[in-house]
Amino acid sequence: MEPTRTDRRTVLRLALLAASGGPMTLARAVRAGQESAQEAADAFLSRYVAGWLPLDTAASEAAWAAMTDVSEEHTRQQVEATLAVSRFVGDPEVIATARALLERADALDELTVRQLRRVILRAAEAPGTIPEVVERRAEAEASQSALQDGFVYPIDDPKRPGERISANGIDRVLVESDDLGERLAVWTASKTIGAPLRDGLLRLRDLRNSVARELGFDDFFALQVADYGISVDQMIALCDGFVATVKPLYEQLHTWAKYRLAERFGVDPPEGKIPAHWLPNRWGQLWPGLVEGIDLDAPFRGKPPEFITEQAERFYVSIGFPALPRSFHEKSDLYPVPPGSSRKKNSHASAWHINLEDDVRSLMSIEPDARWFNTAHHELGHIYYYISYSRPEVPHLLREGANRAFHEGIGDLIGLAAGQRPYLKQVGLLTPEAERADPVRFLLDSALDGASIVFIPWSAGVMTHWERAFYAGTIPDHALNASWWEMAGRFQGIAPPSPRPETTCDPATKTHINDDPAQYYDYAIGTVIKFQLHDHIARTILKQDPRECNYYGNTEVGAFLRSILELGATRDWNAVLQEATGSGLSADAMMSYFAPLSDWLQDQNAGRPIGWS
Repeated sequence: MEPTRTDRRTVLRLALLAASGGPMTLARAVRAGQESAQEAADAFLSRYVAGWLPLDTAASEAAWAAMTDVSEEHTRQQVEATLAVSRFVGDPEVIATARALLERADALDELTVRQLRRVILRAAEAPGTIPEVVERRAEAEASQSALQDGFVYPIDDPKRPGERISANGIDRVLVESDDLGERLAVWTASKTIGAPLRDGLLRLRDLRNSVARELGFDDFFALQVADYGISVDQMIALCDGFVATVKPLYEQLHTWAKYRLAERFGVDPPEGKIPAHWLPNRWGQLWPGLVEGIDLDAPFRGKPPEFITEQAERFYVSIGFPALPRSFHEKSDLYPVPPGSSRKKNSHASAWHINLEDDVRSLMSIEPDARWFNTAHHELGHIYYYISYSRPEVPHLLREGANRAFHEGIGDLIGLAAGQRPYLKQVGLLTPEAERADPVRFLLDSALDGASIVFIPWSAGVMTHWERAFYAGTIPDHALNASWWEMAGRFQGIAPPSPRPETTCDPATKTHINDDPAQYYDYAIGTVIKFQLHDHIARTILKQDPRECNYYGNTEVGAFLRSILELGATRDWNAVLQEATGSGLSADAMMSYFAPLSDWLQDQNAGRPIGWS
């Protein structure tokens, strides 16, 4: 029988009493030097994990149900399970004991210190000193997710009265359609979700900030950045450095794309910014389908969607990783909801480590095309990261990436490897046209569509700066859209097709703003890590050109990756990267990868005004 709220509180008390001998006794004893700090910490962490892990697993199960089968009942169960975890990790006794132990960090081993810091960061998400705020936050986040996951986009088009469209349908039209009227209708439909999410997002901002400030963080954004062990200013400087590094090449890509799209639509190119509905992505974060002569979808037409998953798994097995557990295939939700089904599910691809042991799953909506081929390889990167560090040497509290960006970087790395022509050719997924294509055009497609050059101004620029300002309170509630489009114009050179009213909320149309908040710089850092690791693998292990290399079947590549993945969060992320590649975090490898493209673009753009100022 599932515990009641009182029962969960009792579980917490028993766990702490067993560890400390009485309320607050351990914290006082440690501060007074009456207990061995290491022995006390070991006892505390053992009891903490014993109480926390079952609750966390139950919360993951409830969240999985809420995202794969959206309903009021599943939302209610998610709230209850989340609150159970929150009450445990945020209990004042947990906070006091962990803080007392950290005051004697010099007497503790490194793994213990790292675990205690994780305890504090978890507590900061749900401090028990303000339980009413924590409860309101859990309810608000579950409601926001349910509203987002269950939304169906209406199209305001007289030619299509009453028609609604899925997220996949929106993406398909924006990639394929040459009709600017249709594109505008679909792009506008993609923003209709913002209005119903607006009030909930403002409420979540205040609740998230309240929990973060309770444990001394400036705001919720600062709490999330703390995972990296750096300040907010340092994170912003890091992201601004990425934006500045790619800017010259991005401006060349922006100019080329503007003229290419104008030609495609049969109109004159705009003098400055690109109209948002021209681009083949709702937020302009990726620009697929602009390069002629490279139809990467062709090899997948007619194949069942299951082929995508199976080939992604074959990739990992070929480099020495184990086959996925049977439970992965049994429990995952990998394909679109069948037509006519009343079930609704989240449309955003994700990977799940339900019990921090062997229960790994993925949520996708795979269709047989190149985008989902890349996405499946990426999501299985997360899955194999989970599998690699789920071993006795890695404590449960450290079964995470070296930092959050490492998880994204590993997934993106394999996504990059999955697009290399030698790999595609070896597995029969490269058309003769693609094989003969100019290598520079593949680079162009990768710079536009992969998580690379075009992605950095979006991830390190718009998303990171907007969320930083949103949680810091420097964006007025009446200017959410105005600030959003100012940043899109400044960083991406993109403008809305017409003025956007403040009654809607275009930032809230991005999933991560709602349910994965204040962490989007993870993807920017992960992109840089991706190219840094790829450059090392190609040049040092494979001895191949980074732009034309093949990981498939090379177990030395797999061994290199496992040496990183199996560490989890037991080591400092800077040290892990330095030891793996010989250098600290740097965008140099990314720019080196695209060096041949720069000269080509300058030739193509000769005589054109560059940029959008």
